[in-house]
Amino acid sequence: MGFAFQLYSSRNTASQTAFLGTLASLGYTSVEGFGGVYEDAPGFATALKEAGLTMPSGHFALDSLRQDFDGTIALAKTLGVAHIIVPFLNPEDRPTDALGWQALARELECFAVKVKSHDITLSWHNHDFEFVALPDGTLPMDILLAEAPSIQWEADLAWIARAGLDPAESVARHAERLIAVHVKDIAPSGENKDEDGWADIGVGVLPWPDLIALIRAKAPEAYLVAEHDNPSDPERFARVSISNLKGH
Repeated sequence: MGFAFQLYSSRNTASQTAFLGTLASLGYTSVEGFGGVYEDAPGFATALKEAGLTMPSGHFALDSLRQDFDGTIALAKTLGVAHIIVPFLNPEDRPTDALGWQALARELECFAVKVKSHDITLSWHNHDFEFVALPDGTLPMDILLAEAPSIQWEADLAWIARAGLDPAESVARHAERLIAVHVKDIAPSGENKDEDGWADIGVGVLPWPDLIALIRAKAPEAYLVAEHDNPSDPERFARVSISNLKGH
């Protein structure tokens, strides 16, 4: 399976559609969408086809499912998205206890059943806050996966590491739920402050060869999606990262 590229990483390029050609030339086989490329979905779908890329997964805000479910499904279908991934909750929207996360999980389960009827899966993408223990000691991510059995998981292993936990342990524990993994690296302490402490894949501190080997063994169908939250040069990030990823 080839590597995908999260287009949020190239949001500051002059043209996302033009950047698709760059990604294809570097060897990426697919991309993951986000809200910034959905405005002209038919046009972007055409650009993907012309570049020889697909978009099997995309990030869609939870509010888009709540407020315009049918429109969200139509948008996903136009782009060829088979996996709708809820990417983030603003701080003011995050539950503060286990009961709140359980309620959110029940809502996600309902959406997962609805999207399944359209031959689409629903997944959750984590940051660090889902791996910070609640007052009763439970982890929000564990609650979501336990209480919403129909949802899948897009694991951002770098955010798990930033939460102070072991990404490999999380992969091994929930491998059967993995639909995708964000391949993202963390710069050595004190470095890359202009890039929020992130790094090109393979030049940071995470043991990506070992992590990819684990993912391949435990969840061989999971998409591997290269991402950098704030690269100063998206083309450099894309080029260096896939060069370091090839062979894994």
